[in-house]
Amino acid sequence: MDKKSAALYKKMQAEIEAYQNLQKSCVKMVKQRAMLESQLNENKCVLDELNLLGPDNKVYKLYGPVLVKQELEESRQNVGKRMEYISKELKSSTDTLENMEKDMLKHRESVAKYQQQCQVAAAMQ
Repeated sequence: MDKKSAALYKKMQAEIEAYQNLQKSCVKMVKQRAMLESQLNENKCVLDELNLLGPDNKVYKLYGPVLVKQELEESRQNVGKRMEYISKELKSSTDTLENMEKDMLKHRESVAKYQQQCQVAAAMQ
């Protein structure tokens, strides 16, 4: 293998490594996104249940091993704020995933380009 082919091969390996690292990050992000979606669904269910309650019902919040009485409206507000935060995190993770996919496509195209160049260089020898 001449110097030009070796340099091309080295660049291709670097692109492959960058692509694989992005894939790993993407898998982590998908898991995180799934967890956020699960939390959002749980909070929607909690809010639905809280909306079914009347003003005379009592609501308790678990703090460690202790149940503490909490106002119904305060509970609704807390769950609503939590849902807003989770929704923002979901949007952020979606945007990050889209950017990762674009980067992965660029790396995939670069790998294909280097493979072609390596094949041409090998055919010319």
